[in-house]
Amino acid sequence: MDPLAGVLQRALPSGSSVSVRWKEAGGGVVASDCGDVRGELRDTVEALWGGSAATPEDSCSVGLSWTTQDGTPVVIAAQLPEPLAPQSMDAWSSMAQRVVESYIASARAHARAEQLEKSERLQQALYEIADLAGSDMEMSGMLRRIHGVVGGLMYAENFYIVLYDDVVDSFRFLYFADRLDTFVAQPDKEINGEDMPNSLTLALLHHGEPVQGSSDEVRRRLGVAFDERHGPDSRDWLGVPMKREDHVCGAIVVQSYDRDETYGEEERALLSFVAQHILTALDRHQAREELERRVEERTQELQQSNRHLQAEIVERHRSEQLQRALFRIAEMSMTSETLEHFYARVHEVVGELLYARNFYIALVSEDGEWLEFPYSIDERDPRRETRRLSAGLTEYVLRNGNPLLADRSQVDMLQACGAARSHGTLAHCWLGVPLMREDDVVGVIAVQSYSPDVVFSPRDQELLTFVAHHISIGLARKQAQDRLLAAHGELEQRVQSRTRELARANSELMEQIGERTRAEEKLTHQARHDALTGLPNRAQLLDRLGDAISRARKDVSRHFAVLFLDLDRFKLVNDSVGHSAGDELLVEAGRRIVSAVRGGDSVSRLGGDEFAVLVQDIDGLSSAQELAQRIIVALGQPCWVAGREVFPSASIGIAMWQPRYQSGVELLRDADAAMYRAKASGRDRWAVFDEHMREQAGQILDLEADLRRAINGEGFMAFYQPIVRLADGRVIGHEALLRWRHERRGMLLPGAFIGVGEHSGLIDEVDWILYRQVADRLAQGGTGYVSMNVSPRHFRAGDFADRLMRLVESSGADPARLRIEITEVALLDDVPRALRTLEQLRGHGILAQLDDFGTGYSALSYLHRFPIECLKIDQSFVAGLTGASRPESVAVVRAIQALAGTLGIHTIGEGVETEAQRTALRELGCAHGQGYLFGHPAESPTANAVASGLGM
Repeated sequence: MDPLAGVLQRALPSGSSVSVRWKEAGGGVVASDCGDVRGELRDTVEALWGGSAATPEDSCSVGLSWTTQDGTPVVIAAQLPEPLAPQSMDAWSSMAQRVVESYIASARAHARAEQLEKSERLQQALYEIADLAGSDMEMSGMLRRIHGVVGGLMYAENFYIVLYDDVVDSFRFLYFADRLDTFVAQPDKEINGEDMPNSLTLALLHHGEPVQGSSDEVRRRLGVAFDERHGPDSRDWLGVPMKREDHVCGAIVVQSYDRDETYGEEERALLSFVAQHILTALDRHQAREELERRVEERTQELQQSNRHLQAEIVERHRSEQLQRALFRIAEMSMTSETLEHFYARVHEVVGELLYARNFYIALVSEDGEWLEFPYSIDERDPRRETRRLSAGLTEYVLRNGNPLLADRSQVDMLQACGAARSHGTLAHCWLGVPLMREDDVVGVIAVQSYSPDVVFSPRDQELLTFVAHHISIGLARKQAQDRLLAAHGELEQRVQSRTRELARANSELMEQIGERTRAEEKLTHQARHDALTGLPNRAQLLDRLGDAISRARKDVSRHFAVLFLDLDRFKLVNDSVGHSAGDELLVEAGRRIVSAVRGGDSVSRLGGDEFAVLVQDIDGLSSAQELAQRIIVALGQPCWVAGREVFPSASIGIAMWQPRYQSGVELLRDADAAMYRAKASGRDRWAVFDEHMREQAGQILDLEADLRRAINGEGFMAFYQPIVRLADGRVIGHEALLRWRHERRGMLLPGAFIGVGEHSGLIDEVDWILYRQVADRLAQGGTGYVSMNVSPRHFRAGDFADRLMRLVESSGADPARLRIEITEVALLDDVPRALRTLEQLRGHGILAQLDDFGTGYSALSYLHRFPIECLKIDQSFVAGLTGASRPESVAVVRAIQALAGTLGIHTIGEGVETEAQRTALRELGCAHGQGYLFGHPAESPTANAVASGLGM
């Protein structure tokens, strides 16, 4: 028994039959029957539903038909076993209408609640998948979490993901979870399609569309034979492909072994939707892992290169140090007045190269019998006496003619075998190298250490040997006066060597001069060219314009023109795909403009998205117009930027040469004005500067001058528009709007002067005047909050939050009554900085509202990260709630309300002008509104009462 018809039947005599019909919004008819609905009762129902029968007059039959307030047609028919009194029949009919309408309303409310709950679950699942894609989890852990997310949306105990390569027809199981199938997925193992011809998974990938049903049904549908190697059959199997640009790149499969019809159309659509988000998450995760791998490899390469570089630097430093030491020794051999002074200076040089706290020089006497120590510095043995040649370590080096590096154990071994013995205090480490004169050993230079912490190395031995060679030369020159002539020849050789070194230094100096000249030329080029496009810049263009003006004044038959170009909607490219993509578009635009002009024309980039073309030696205006049209056609060709197809366009202003122009700046100014005329006329076109534009330019200059004077006066003021509670119209706050009371033109809205203010940079000062007035107004007391618009330019400033807090504090206003309204562009331009600014303001009580929500480009996965207090629904969606676009606007507003509810924030409908719009917003769950229905902007905020215009 149907519950609705049963309730109506119980109010009638026993044996009655009742039938109810109504139509849902989607067009379907809902029926509720109780009892024997045949024969005459069925005919009555069909006649009433068709609208061709009146209420039956027979007292044993009842027929009702009406349309509810929301436009739902309803029919009730009843067949009684015996007549009812008229009063009883009327009472039952009235009760039946109320019961049916209540039941319909309750059923629809329940359906909406279920739909909202499903939407919230799906939204939360997508958020979680997006978060997982951005996390640093390993792939296996991320896939397990994604499995859990899908399991929260449908039955997914048996679940797997495959990736597919359609080029080689191979796939691999990225993730596999099944309670019956013992298959173990190996994510890195490629499975060729020809090895598994009867795989349902491979058939799904080839089919490219979702498939659902039992394993037998799916095999029949896809033409696959049974193969027991592919695991047990399921009673319900659902697989959906994952696609990237219409190419199948993988699939997701869920299956049930216990129940039939586990999955339906709703599960298929849901899994298809989730599959694309999972594919996006996999792509992002794999891209991040690949980036981390490349960064790690590059880091290791850089570390290895750095180690080699450090070693090379150390070696070069040692070589330079040694070279300086040798130069100093050579210099000392010529400048030292005495041998003692020479020895002391040599000691200093050796001490800079290695440990030489204990150092001495030993020379064999002229008769070859004695060992003399002309220089000795030692911690333990401060004085070394001349001795007869014996078996000491010094004599060991003299006899062998080779360096000796020995630690204490090696010295003990030499003493044990009688080869040598130590004189004086026993050293822990001893290093001695021979001093040679031609091929004869004439002495020894030695260093020693008495501490185990200082040990000489073969590198030190090589270094000291090299130095000893140069010391030997110096000693020979000082000791052998009879060989003065040979020493003089050696000096000449050294002079020649120095001359060659000076020649090399002079050559290096000339190279440096050349490099400096090239650097100056490069700087000159950079100063006159744009760094991004390589085109001439404004300075070079003005020089060329000056030359063109000079030639035109000398020869009146010469004509030229200036074209001023501005790319249309260029900011949209920067805001949507980033500044690097914008730079690519600028380079491509410059290339296309150059390809469109003639060989003698000059193309320049003035900055931002502005270009200019100097068109010389033309017949007249028509030639400049033809060139402008060629440039528009060339720019209009599609191009790919950051993976997106872009259709660039430009607005062009043309200024022809006239004798009244005194400089190129004036020509550029007029061409710029003509460009703005073209942009105002719809973009992607050209316009020629004329006298009317000259008058407009003069008006703009006057307006800019008035704007500067108004900043220093009291021309700007804040007007306040109420924000109300839709339920009862009570004012909860106001939005501060900028107005200018012009001394001649009266009250001006921002649209009349905001462009001039932004172009001149004066709008920043105007905004802070408005902020100051709002703070002063809040300091006067009252209730409710005041919100004020903050442009992206202000919000991006690093000191915006501090400056605003100082303004509020100096005025004595309550920061808890202040709100700022920002757009999605300002929010996502620099996410870390925006988050810091919002949290800093929120910490002082100033909350943020997101203005014009739904018209920007922000990703919903970012919105929950920001401390936003309110979403302001754009007035374009509010206006569409009562027009031809009502279904689309209702869907958008409902989605915004669901998002706001999920994030725990409220909404405000902007631009409410009719009672119907207010009602529609309330039905969709929006609690607050703003618009002309509740009040126009005024100089003073409305009191905290019911706003006018509601009819309450």
